Amino acid sequence: MKKSILYTLGAFIAFGNSASAQRGLPPKTSTKTIMVTNYPQHLDFLPEMVNLLKVPDGWEVKVAASGLGKPRMLYNGPNGELYITRRDGGDVLMLKDLDGDAKFDEVKTVLYDFKGVHGITMKDGYMYLCNNMQLRRYPVKADGTLGKMELLISDLPNGGQHPNRTIAFGPDNMLYITVGTMCNDCKESDKEAATILQVDPQTWKRTIFASGLRNTIGFDFHPQTGELWGIDNGGDGKGNKWPPEEVNRIVKGGNYGYPFAYGKQEVDQSREDPPGEIKEAIVKNTQPSILELTPHMAPIDFKFFKDQNNIPTNYKGDGLVAWHGSWNAKKAVGFKVQRIHFENGTAVAAEDFLTGFLKGNNRFGRPAGIAISKNGVVYISDDANGVIYAVNRKN
Repeated sequence: MKKSILYTLGAFIAFGNSASAQRGLPPKTSTKTIMVTNYPQHLDFLPEMVNLLKVPDGWEVKVAASGLGKPRMLYNGPNGELYITRRDGGDVLMLKDLDGDAKFDEVKTVLYDFKGVHGITMKDGYMYLCNNMQLRRYPVKADGTLGKMELLISDLPNGGQHPNRTIAFGPDNMLYITVGTMCNDCKESDKEAATILQVDPQTWKRTIFASGLRNTIGFDFHPQTGELWGIDNGGDGKGNKWPPEEVNRIVKGGNYGYPFAYGKQEVDQSREDPPGEIKEAIVKNTQPSILELTPHMAPIDFKFFKDQNNIPTNYKGDGLVAWHGSWNAKKAVGFKVQRIHFENGTAVAAEDFLTGFLKGNNRFGRPAGIAISKNGVVYISDDANGVIYAVNRKN
């Protein structure tokens, strides 16, 4: 009996020594999960609240439309229309400014049966829309309304916690679709999760363009270089000061580190090593971020200033990012729009563009979508109070 016990113990020790040399085990260093919950108090919108908002010198802000429920992504139509997706309503609205004063006079529902619709773009007379798992397109009629639906893709990865797909055509005429991670800090089983997909519009077949992107909702193509840039959401539950929100130059085949690293190849020590690998070794082959910004601000949309009229010369080639606002920070952050300044084709700094929604721990707006019209009007959606704001140069 004694020999049996000693043999079993010896086998256990031998197994333990072998296992300790394997990868895929929890990290040896103890780490903490810091899950702070702080939702700023919502305030209903009142018209006089627009006076609390601040924009740079030479610009002005006003309400372009209100009472729109929960407007998300925006897209400028070819004839001055502004299209709005409403994820929660499953519909798309078309707004028209009939007298050119940057205020909308007419609202029409052009689609009402697409549950969870979020991403929107247009090309060659078609409107493309996507939700969690589907990509559809519709011919656009002369009056801006939509014709019969054509289902293009029906098997995008189930978004789980991050179902908000965004789409855009690149300078290469390929269609790009963002796919967020399935949860806050997942071990992904689907290779298409936490990626940007590239879709060939001739065949509708798709490939992974870039991976390791936790949740890059807002992206756009630089007007001078044609390069793809995106703003990635950092993870929650890792403290107030880390991980950062990332501004990334997104290259074909690039891996941006998630779930093993954030920012400039900063290893997440709370993650276990993957089987047969060491996370530090994996991270060495990932793409570092170009610019890191305050954690938990929650980026949604991102758009470049391009060839629009009435835009200051020093704004051309810069971008705007909508910060939806925090819930996982002790002191609320975000709830604003910032300008990302570019020099020689690369992001170098961020500065405030539209602020004032957050007062202490109270807020009356959550910026979501951005569209910049041909005349240089910046439209920004607030999906908390159903307002579309117009920011433009003063006459």
